[in-house]
Amino acid sequence: MSYNSFGHVFRFSTWGESHGPALGAVVDGCPPGLPLSEADIQPFLDRRRPGQSKFTTQRQEPDAVKILSGVFEGRTTGTPISLMIDNVDQRSKDYSDVAKAYRPGHADYSYDAKYGLRDYRGGGRSSARETAARVAAGAVARLAIPEVEILAYVVEIGGDKIDRDNFEVAQIEKNPFFCPDEAAAGRWETLLDDARKAGSSLGAVVECVARGVPAGWGAPLYAKLDAELAAAMMSINATKGVEIGAGFEAARLRGEENADRMRPGSNMPEFLANNSGGIAGGISTGQPVVVRVAFKPTSSILTPVETITRAGEATEIVTKGRHDPCVGIRGAPVVEAMMALVLADQKMLHRAQCGA
Repeated sequence: MSYNSFGHVFRFSTWGESHGPALGAVVDGCPPGLPLSEADIQPFLDRRRPGQSKFTTQRQEPDAVKILSGVFEGRTTGTPISLMIDNVDQRSKDYSDVAKAYRPGHADYSYDAKYGLRDYRGGGRSSARETAARVAAGAVARLAIPEVEILAYVVEIGGDKIDRDNFEVAQIEKNPFFCPDEAAAGRWETLLDDARKAGSSLGAVVECVARGVPAGWGAPLYAKLDAELAAAMMSINATKGVEIGAGFEAARLRGEENADRMRPGSNMPEFLANNSGGIAGGISTGQPVVVRVAFKPTSSILTPVETITRAGEATEIVTKGRHDPCVGIRGAPVVEAMMALVLADQKMLHRAQCGA
C-alpha cells in the first residue's frame, strides 16, 4: 500500500498531482480553539511559491489556499482541517517526451515499476509541487507550538558554502536563495546562472534551527525526535541526506570533543556546545534543534542524458518545461514546515504520556 500521511497525534495527509486541478492537505489532531484563517497560512506559501526569480521554475502559481473544513468563526474546531490549493498554470504538453522515456534520477521508472502506470505530466505525485500542501499544513502546526521559533536557510549550493562569520539573519529574506551570507548569495547567482544557461542544475544544503523547544520532547526508542525529523526530511522530494547537529562530522571527533559539556544554569543546564543538535537519546535537551538537509540537483534538465524508453530501447532525453535549476532553494520553507509538523506531533505525544 502507499502512505500519504505523516504523524502520530498531530497528523496530516496530502493529496493531488502536479498537473491535476488542485492539491491539498488534511490536518487531523489539531487542538481546538486556535485562531486560524487563510491569511495565517498564505505568507508561508508565498515564500515557497514558484516564479519569484529567474532561479526558480517560471510556473506562475498564486498558491492561494482555501480552508474547507475544521474552522468555525475563526477558530479550529478539533475536527479535520481540509486545505486546498488550485493548480492554474499547468503546461502538460511540455512532457510529451517524458511520456515515452524515463528521466534518469527522477521517479519516472520507479513509479512505473511499482504501479504499472504513471502520471508523466510534471511527474504527477512525485513532483515537488506536492510540497505546497506540506507548507500549508506546517503553517497550521506552528499554531500548536507558539513557544518555538523555526528558521531555515540555504548554507550551500553547488558545493559552495556560506561563511559562518558572515551570518546575518536579516539577509535571508533579502535574496532569492534564503541565504544568510550576502557574499555567498552573490557567488551563487553566478553559479546558478551558469548552470541554468548550460541546461543543467545544482544541489543544495538547507539548515533548519528550532529555538524554544523545551527539554523532554521525543521518546527513547521508536519515536525518537531525531528519527522522526530524519524521516520527515527524507520524505521531501529530492532529499538525499539528513544530518542532526554535528551529523557526519561527529564521526571524526574524539569523545571529549563531541561531548556537549554542561555547567550549572538557573533553570536548566548551561551547555557549552551543541554537537547533538538539541537531541540526546531521542529526546530534546532544551537546546536549539539543528537539522541539515541535502537536496540533489534537479533531475529535469536540458542537457541530453542517456536513458531508455518504456519499451526498454536505448535513447537520450532532454526535459523541456519549467524547472528549478536548484530545487533546494525553495526547499527551505518546506524544511521549516516539516520541522513544525514533527514538533507539534511530539509536543502532543509528550503531553499524552507526561501530562505537561
